[in-house]
Amino acid sequence: MLSFNQIKVDDSDNNIEETKKVLNFDITIIGGGPAGVTAAVYAKRKGWNTAIVTKNVGGQVSDTAEIENYTGFPMVQGYELSFKFKEQIDKFDIETIEGYDVSGITKLDDGTFEVSIEDGTLIKSKIVIVAAGKSWIKLNVPGEDKFFGRGVSVCATCDAPFYKNKIATAVGGGNSGVEAAIELAKVASKVYLVHRRDEFRADQILIDKMKATENIELVLDSVVTEVKGDNLVKSVEVINRKTNEKREFDTNGVFVEIGLIPNTQFLKGLVKLNEKNEIIVDALCQTDVEGLYAAGDITNVEYKQIVIATGEGAKAALSACDYLMREK
Repeated sequence: MLSFNQIKVDDSDNNIEETKKVLNFDITIIGGGPAGVTAAVYAKRKGWNTAIVTKNVGGQVSDTAEIENYTGFPMVQGYELSFKFKEQIDKFDIETIEGYDVSGITKLDDGTFEVSIEDGTLIKSKIVIVAAGKSWIKLNVPGEDKFFGRGVSVCATCDAPFYKNKIATAVGGGNSGVEAAIELAKVASKVYLVHRRDEFRADQILIDKMKATENIELVLDSVVTEVKGDNLVKSVEVINRKTNEKREFDTNGVFVEIGLIPNTQFLKGLVKLNEKNEIIVDALCQTDVEGLYAAGDITNVEYKQIVIATGEGAKAALSACDYLMREK
């Protein structure tokens, strides 16, 4: 059951007295992707008062097209799997604070944690499991921000239907980039796939499928230097990294699929990170801060896969529950 009280925050400098809602949980999980949802289900089934804080249930899964390597599903659309996640959360009546990011975590003197949410809500929790995943890396070129949502996208699954019989461009050479090109080619008249190298990092099955798709044109050894248009995207400029030759071609959309970075900025030095800004965890998903666990793509665990994230989420929850039982 949701437990909360009100506290008054005195902003003396501005003569403002603000009332904030404080929620209390045994276990608070940050992130609603495969790791976070699995952790929540395991923790709740163990009888602990559990909450999820997430921008959206599903995480990166929501932006994935066809998933063929998740156990029990020969093939499932990302949005369908995300819906299954939501159904399971509802089944176990897990408190979900959706639509907001976490802005910070503080460890209190009594060993508990205070989690600050963007909307001003505070959560006091005995345990925190961070499963906030990763975010898409930007191109950082002129026109990218200007045309975001008006031709520039990071989700082919979401936006591909808008490009029926149009020209689209995908950028990237990993699974995400190749999958985006394949997804777009189903509806677009032509798809350019821009990749900074001449070899792909994607799974071979995806590479084979891409090469067998007639309306995909590869633009290799090249990077995007500018996205152009008026109200909407009209063209993209690229440069060949080997020859320095510039090229501009017409396109109605640019899908940026060049990788991801861990969502660890809100931790503010609280926990130890590696050189990739991933949270360092041990075999039990424990961080270097007692009572703080982490799971999924946000950690230093190798192989960023849905099935691995779910397993790590279960492990983190079980470790956290054992910790609470010992403390109890």
